[in-house]
Amino acid sequence: MTDIDIEPTDTVDARGAACPGPLMDLIGRVRSASPGDVVLLLSDNDQSLTDVSEWIDETDNDLLAVDETGDEYGFYVEVA
Repeated sequence: MTDIDIEPTDTVDARGAACPGPLMDLIGRVRSASPGDVVLLLSDNDQSLTDVSEWIDETDNDLLAVDETGDEYGFYVEVA
């Protein structure tokens, strides 16, 4: 992963999970988080690129950054 200057409140490591597992794990963690928390989702499933973006568009949460390194992705989501 590259250096992104965002300090996550919580991290969800969903590497190795099949679709839609990473998104479901992220949603579960966001539901238990407080507004303003930043949840980092780690995924190696390229479908997460689409799934997370579409989910963000349907919620009030913000996608602060996507860290794409090789076959791994880090999604920084700020909870609304």
